[in-house]
Amino acid sequence: MNLTATPSLSATVTTQKGGVAVFGELLKLRLTLLVLLTTLVGFYVGFRGPMNYALMLHTVFATALVAGGAAALNQLLERVHDAKMRRTAGRPLPSGRLQPTAVLIYGAACSAAGLIWLALAVNLLTSFLGAITLVLYLFVYTPMKRVTWLNTAIGAVPGALPPLMGWTAARDAVSAEGWVLFAILCFWQLPHFLAIAWIYREEYAKAGFVMLPLVDAEGFRTGRQAVSHALGLLPVSLFPFLLHLAGPVYLVSALMLGLGYLGCAVKFSRQLTLASARLLFLASILYLPLLFIVMVLDKTR
Repeated sequence: MNLTATPSLSATVTTQKGGVAVFGELLKLRLTLLVLLTTLVGFYVGFRGPMNYALMLHTVFATALVAGGAAALNQLLERVHDAKMRRTAGRPLPSGRLQPTAVLIYGAACSAAGLIWLALAVNLLTSFLGAITLVLYLFVYTPMKRVTWLNTAIGAVPGALPPLMGWTAARDAVSAEGWVLFAILCFWQLPHFLAIAWIYREEYAKAGFVMLPLVDAEGFRTGRQAVSHALGLLPVSLFPFLLHLAGPVYLVSALMLGLGYLGCAVKFSRQLTLASARLLFLASILYLPLLFIVMVLDKTR
């Protein structure tokens, strides 16, 4: 895709989408929902005694503000690069449906409001972790996408902090169990994002993003990274059972889901086709919610 094609694409998108859809895209709604899901799981699994639903709602809504603000500011920083990729050219800023100043004010206000809300209504520790997530996502991971392929591993850190935030919201302390939830997200993300990077490697190249598949043309390192992290995820995912957070149903489910995810990663590493990358991506988006649903349902009391 070339830049001369962008205006016609943007014009088409603009006429088809209303204001609600525009802000849904600005907030990266699907990604934000994933953040909220993992935060909610961390809170629910970590909470002891009768559930404090008021505290849960404070945690979820405040985290939603931080996540939504981060998504808006991320798009502000990457708007020029997003305009060069077909999959992102229709976003609110590249398409001209929103202006940078408005997005800056909106994103900064949401982020600040969310962090203050967490500090006042939840606890300072969770607000601090939210601030770390915001800083790492915007000022470390985002610029490093144009510098080194290691951005994917670095980006896994802020991406894995939401369940730990949920845990600290429930316990007001960081503990081994919370770090296990963090580790599950860290290991899960690499195969997930490597599959995306392989599928869209040509578009990433046009946009100036340095992804592993671009410096690894034959794909051997990309495949090895996907397999090694899926393999590492398998034992890590069993620790909620070993630490008595979840029961035997979770143990069996984690084994089955982990082996399935690993099998898709192995297939991807051996074939390195669009079909195998899409299969790995599909496996990744099924794995995480299924694992966490079982963890919640089989929580030890």
